[in-house]
Amino acid sequence: MPATQSDEILDALKEAAATLRDAKVLFALGGGLAAWARGGPPTEHDIDFVIREADADAALAALEEQGMLVTRPPEGWLVKAWHGEVLIDMIFAPKGLEVDESFFDRCDELDVAAVRMPVMPLDDLIVGKLLALNEHSLDFGAPLEWARSLREQIDWADVAERTRESPFARTFLHLLHDLEVLDASTDRVA
Repeated sequence: MPATQSDEILDALKEAAATLRDAKVLFALGGGLAAWARGGPPTEHDIDFVIREADADAALAALEEQGMLVTRPPEGWLVKAWHGEVLIDMIFAPKGLEVDESFFDRCDELDVAAVRMPVMPLDDLIVGKLLALNEHSLDFGAPLEWARSLREQIDWADVAERTRESPFARTFLHLLHDLEVLDASTDRVA
C-alpha cells in the first residue's frame, strides 16, 4: 500500500467491512479509500461504502449492533454510521451509477488493511465524483489527486463518455489536458 492511513480510519474500515461482510450485506469500498487501495493518496476524510438500497436497513442494524452510532440523514441517497470520530457513509444512489449486480461484478476483491473486500472500479469512482460537482460544490482536489496518481488505471474515454453532459466534468477533463495528465489530442495518458 502507498502512503499511510491513520490508525483511526483503518480500524474503523476493518471493523465496518468485517461487520457488513458477516451480516451478508453486499458492499464495495468507495471514495478516497478505494483510490488509496489502488495506489492513490491517503485520505483523512471518511469511509465510503457503496451498498444496495435494499440493504440499507440491514447495514445500519449490523453496525449499530457493533456499538456504532447510526443515522438515516434526510438526503435520501445514503445512510451513515460513526466508529468513534470516523464517519462511515453507505451510499446506495451514487451519481451516474446503478448499484446492481453488474456494478458488484466490476469490483475487484483486494486486500485493504489486511481485510479482503470488494473495491469500486476507478472509472466508476471518478464518474461519480465528477457528476456530483455543481456550482455549490466545485472541488477538483480529490479527483485531481486520483487522476495524477492513478491515471494509467482509468479508462478516460469511458469517463468522458459517461460524464459528457456535465460542464464541470468537461472542465475537469480539459484541466487534465492542460496539466498534461492526459494527451491533448486523445484521452490517452500523457
